[in-house]
Amino acid sequence: MKPNYLMRAALLGATALLALPAVAHADGASSSIWTLQDENSSISSTYPHDRFYVNGIHVGWTGPQGAVPAPIAGLGHALFGDGEQRVSLGLTQQLYTPFDTDSDNPPVNDEPYAGYLVLNLALIQDGANTRSVLGANLGVIGADAGGEVVQNGFHSIIGQSGTHGWAHQLPSEPAIDFLASRTWRLPTGSVFGLETDVLPQISGQAGLTADYVQPAVGFRIGSGLASDYGPPLIAPGPSGADAYTVVQPFAWYIFAGSAAKFVAWDEVLQGSDFQSSRGVPVTRVVGTFDVGGAIIWRGLRFSYTQVFQTSRFHDENGNIHEYGSLAVSGTF
Repeated sequence: MKPNYLMRAALLGATALLALPAVAHADGASSSIWTLQDENSSISSTYPHDRFYVNGIHVGWTGPQGAVPAPIAGLGHALFGDGEQRVSLGLTQQLYTPFDTDSDNPPVNDEPYAGYLVLNLALIQDGANTRSVLGANLGVIGADAGGEVVQNGFHSIIGQSGTHGWAHQLPSEPAIDFLASRTWRLPTGSVFGLETDVLPQISGQAGLTADYVQPAVGFRIGSGLASDYGPPLIAPGPSGADAYTVVQPFAWYIFAGSAAKFVAWDEVLQGSDFQSSRGVPVTRVVGTFDVGGAIIWRGLRFSYTQVFQTSRFHDENGNIHEYGSLAVSGTF
């Protein structure tokens, strides 16, 4: 494991421990939820690389159940029927680099450098055994997203050399996207006294940055599975979202899942919408497999997911790309 991921993990853990006194009695339904999440390719079952999807960081706030503006609540009920609703707000940054980060001028058939920085707004609506999410992202892709400053600045702090090709990153353009997903929670009995369930999901996005549809399915075993709909991942990862409810003093589960993303457009890979830029031909079907675990204790949720992803573009170096996703949430 590279030192930069260890430092990120330590930061997230320290933040959670400092929050312990404040979250001891919160139940997650009548409380707000704050989430801090980092995804990074520095952790891998093979040799770790800063390449392709390098890093994503997300800071999010999810409001209490029922604290939803009337127009948004009405839209949710019109689309999804009855259910408990929450509003979620957040800020997300993602960084993408080519395989060759040593060259000042990377090969044109490699993934372009790109930063992505957006505000997230979402409605989360829970039925008896369903979770529906309707969201929008608004921000920028390209140089103004700050990818070079964040990556090379952090590498400088921890004493690592920076990447050299950010001068060839995608130019700045608006990032406006709309997302939707539905997850079904299907209990499947118990094994050795532990609960099990299946989480089928369908999600999709349309907008300036990416257009795709993604069916997915997850399998869990543990205790207190009604607490949530699986761990959070930053889009386009199949996500259970930031919201959860404390249904017992200590809940936990381990999980495994898979997804297939059917891609119509991906600006990060194919290049800018309105300007001339580098780009590579995308793979139209991208598969992912993920494994991990989560615990919910004293109002805190800790989750870790290891993601294995097939090639996103033609002639991509290596067959599988890996990254780890660590999220810490607390109810207040």
